[in-house]
Amino acid sequence: MGVKRKSPIPPHPWPSPTRGEEILFLLFGNELPTISYYLERPNFYLVERVVMKAIEALKTRRSKRKFLPTPVPKEMLKDIIDCGRLAPSAVNIQPVEFIVVTEEETKKRIAEVTDYGKFIADAPVCIAVFSRQTKYYLEDGSAATENILLAAHAHGLGACWVAGDKKFYADKIRQLLGVLQEFKLVSLIPMGYSKEQPKPAKRNLKDVLHWEKY
Repeated sequence: MGVKRKSPIPPHPWPSPTRGEEILFLLFGNELPTISYYLERPNFYLVERVVMKAIEALKTRRSKRKFLPTPVPKEMLKDIIDCGRLAPSAVNIQPVEFIVVTEEETKKRIAEVTDYGKFIADAPVCIAVFSRQTKYYLEDGSAATENILLAAHAHGLGACWVAGDKKFYADKIRQLLGVLQEFKLVSLIPMGYSKEQPKPAKRNLKDVLHWEKY
C-alpha cells in the first residue's frame, strides 16, 4: 500500500486507549494508513473508536453564542485552522485564507458593522474565512468553515457561523483586516469556551431522507 510505519503494529487485542487518535499516532506517526488497510483487517480495534468520535462530533455540534473570557491556546487554534485548510476544494485550487482575530478592539469593530454578529465582540477569538474569487469560492470557503466548526467542537470549544458572503458589511470587514480586493468574505466564526449548551430542535431523519426520488 505504500504506507510507511514508524513503529510495529502490536497484536490484537488492543489495550483500551483513552483516545483513539493517540494510539494511531503511536502506531503510524504522521503517516496514517489508507482506508484499504482497515478494510483488509476487520478486527482492527481503532476503526470503530476513531469513526465513532467523528460521527459524535458531527451529530452533537451546535451553534454557541455565549463565551467565557478564557483565552484559547494558540496551538489549538493552529490545529483548528489546519482542519479548515484540509477541507475539500474544487479542482484543488485551495483559494481559502484564514485570519485569526484576538485583539479586543478589532473584534469590537467587526461586531459593530454586522447585523447578527454583535456577540463577536465577547468571543475570545474570531476567525474570518476569505476566499479568492474563483468559480467555486463559496463552496470552498463553506467547506473550510464547516471543518473549522467541527474541529472547534472536537476541541471542546463553542463556535457559530456568522454569514459573510453577500452581506452588506463584507467589504468593510475585508478592508478592516487588510485583505486584498480579489478575496471575498465567506464567514466569520466567533469561538471560545462556551457558557451555554443550546439544544435547538432538528428535523427528524424520516422527514428529510428520500430514496431514489423526492
